[in-house]
Amino acid sequence: MVSADQVADLGPAEVAAVLRAAKFDPALVRNGVTAYRVVYRTVGTGGEPTTASQLVALPKTGPSDLPVVSWLHGTTVYRGDVASMKDTSSDRAVALLFASTGKAVSAPDYLGLGEGPGAHPYGHPEATVSAPIDALRSARELAGRHGRTLDERVLISGFSQGGPAAMLVGRALADGADGYFKPGALAPVGGPFNLTRFVADAADDRIANAQLYLAYLATAWDRMFGLYDVPQQAFHEPYASRLDTLFDGNHQTQEIASTLPKTSKELFTNDFLDSARQPSPVWQQHLAPLDTTCDWRPEVPVHLYQATGDRDVLFDNVRHCESQLTARGVRPEVSDLGEVDHNTSVRRAVPLIAEEFSHIANQLQRQPA
Repeated sequence: MVSADQVADLGPAEVAAVLRAAKFDPALVRNGVTAYRVVYRTVGTGGEPTTASQLVALPKTGPSDLPVVSWLHGTTVYRGDVASMKDTSSDRAVALLFASTGKAVSAPDYLGLGEGPGAHPYGHPEATVSAPIDALRSARELAGRHGRTLDERVLISGFSQGGPAAMLVGRALADGADGYFKPGALAPVGGPFNLTRFVADAADDRIANAQLYLAYLATAWDRMFGLYDVPQQAFHEPYASRLDTLFDGNHQTQEIASTLPKTSKELFTNDFLDSARQPSPVWQQHLAPLDTTCDWRPEVPVHLYQATGDRDVLFDNVRHCESQLTARGVRPEVSDLGEVDHNTSVRRAVPLIAEEFSHIANQLQRQPA
């Protein structure tokens, strides 16, 4: 841990007010919450030393030994929109809700967002794992400074981009990536578990916000992996000369959305769209790890949440994850959140997950670690 700055100190009624403003059900609130912006040491995409930030939320009352939740957020293009930075962030509201039920919460901003330097390495599997695990370590350090300890069995959840991230972090912890923490439960929401299909659907404008997702992924992957020689190979003008700057983490979502055309067809060249529909070797190489985030055998409860009405991430994604888990001998619970959009789905899911995690945490307390 490099630094920790208090960003919220709320009683139960104030937590409930924040949740209502963010359109989350506050019925489960029991505790007040103190939250901190924590900057911590981690590694970059090449293993080099760097720093990242996160929100750590602790209940103000309750036992000294706390269950711990890792909350992994969805696609975020502006570094200031993350839980550690923005008072009205929906991800901060989620962290406050979990903490108000008596749990410590680690809500990492990921690399390149919040106070982390550089651009966010969107869709980089190793960085998707290393930053949240190092966030848990720094959350444990912060809790210790406040006389609290964290249970080693992590209750892991995440939304959208954070859905596959939850499965990747769970697998890494199950494989011994940390000497202390291990998975306790998994509950991803609205995750693009079949990224090859997601990219192809975005290329064909079959999903909502297709052009934004695909442009964010393309610019990030070009920085990391080299998808094209010059931007004009991928993008039509006048966008080609602007996109790398637009997706540098310093531009707000509304600015980016208002700059982009409404469809992928208008934004991308035909050759680039063809390479996304029928992945080229460089696409295939980097899509494969993100198509298989559920292809392992968790020894903990797994509950998948998805909405049939979600047009950003289609329901086929949760079936893809379910089929991979089933092939490994795991029977995950699957909940359909109904005919609601992407962002409404997480607002429906999180209170259900908070209640479920409380039940699991109570069971774990009666079991040896």
